[in-house]
Amino acid sequence: MNPIVIIGTGMSGYTVAREFRRLNKDAPLVLITADQGGAYSKPMLSNAFAQNKTAAQLVTQSAEQMAAQLNAEIKSSTTVTGIDTQAKVIDTTSGKIEYDKLVLAVGAQPIRLDLKGDAAQDVLSVNNIDHYAKLRERIPADKTMRIAIIGAGLIGCEFADDLSGAGHAITLIDPNTRPLAALAAPALSEGLQQALQARNVQFRFGTVAESVSRKDQALQVQLADGTVVDADIVLSAVGLRPDLHLAKLANLQTQRGIVVDTQGKTSAPDVFALGDCAEYTFADGSHHTLPYIMPIMTAGRAIARSLNGEPTEIVIQPSPVLIKTPSYPLALIAPLPHSVANGTWSVEIVDNRTVCRFYDADGVLTGFGASPHDNPIRQTLLGELGKKAETV
Repeated sequence: MNPIVIIGTGMSGYTVAREFRRLNKDAPLVLITADQGGAYSKPMLSNAFAQNKTAAQLVTQSAEQMAAQLNAEIKSSTTVTGIDTQAKVIDTTSGKIEYDKLVLAVGAQPIRLDLKGDAAQDVLSVNNIDHYAKLRERIPADKTMRIAIIGAGLIGCEFADDLSGAGHAITLIDPNTRPLAALAAPALSEGLQQALQARNVQFRFGTVAESVSRKDQALQVQLADGTVVDADIVLSAVGLRPDLHLAKLANLQTQRGIVVDTQGKTSAPDVFALGDCAEYTFADGSHHTLPYIMPIMTAGRAIARSLNGEPTEIVIQPSPVLIKTPSYPLALIAPLPHSVANGTWSVEIVDNRTVCRFYDADGVLTGFGASPHDNPIRQTLLGELGKKAETV
């Protein structure tokens, strides 16, 4: 009997494996990963500095421990070089593997900016445990570093809060006029900016980085507005792009991500995808990438059942994104970008809590945000979602 094969041992891959093993203890299971295969929480990467966590401390279980726990074979340090979905054969640097069913959990890759300058190659991104280890190596334990972060979105703001909390001097660079511009209401962006400024985070809004050059032992970031940011480290946090490399090798249907149907199936028989690499199909026929934890957990449970012979729909319920900025903790569901121009934000401040609700052109609540937040306020806002203001 050929095994079920999962490519990727991040949160998506291990979630499917764990959920499948709850249903089926004995079917052969193989996981393939290009890295060491240790289990860790990727969201922890952007809030581990203030806790003084090393990369090794973030790994909760080794590949060997995960293999024993899952009764699975884990092929670490193994690269997939091809997938034949007709013959159901995977080519890898460790040899060929035949599969019964295949799951792609390959995640996303950092968007690389086209920067000029003799130090452009020294710009770091943190998307996995090895990237985090490299960043840790660049930051001495006994020295305050000047760190320029390109991008004031979710990851950039989380790193700014974390690194400033660890005592480092942070400059955030972004073409927008406020942090979290694509996700949060202006009132919440303002609150976050004030909280970060209280930690001495500096902002360079309305401009972009054009080049990174070396000067003596430091770096200089040349901005489009003609100014320069001096830094010891430059970190790029401008977003992620679904990893489509293997999907294209396998001739799978792709758009922004690997297109999957409502059960997580790709355009090839017995091949599934989930997580940051997937583009989910919703009941109304729309497609969305969802690089967040709750969709991973939901898709992982459904796909595990389908792998076990019980075809199951992935039903993704609205769930707030929790922004890990302790100086200004945020929970939000962003309205769809195309609706923002014709909708309005309402702002309510009660007992030092800011709650923002977004109503679309029809007066329907389609987005919200709150800081600080707790489960009762999150559940209240979720209950209002999809309702008109006058019926709330």
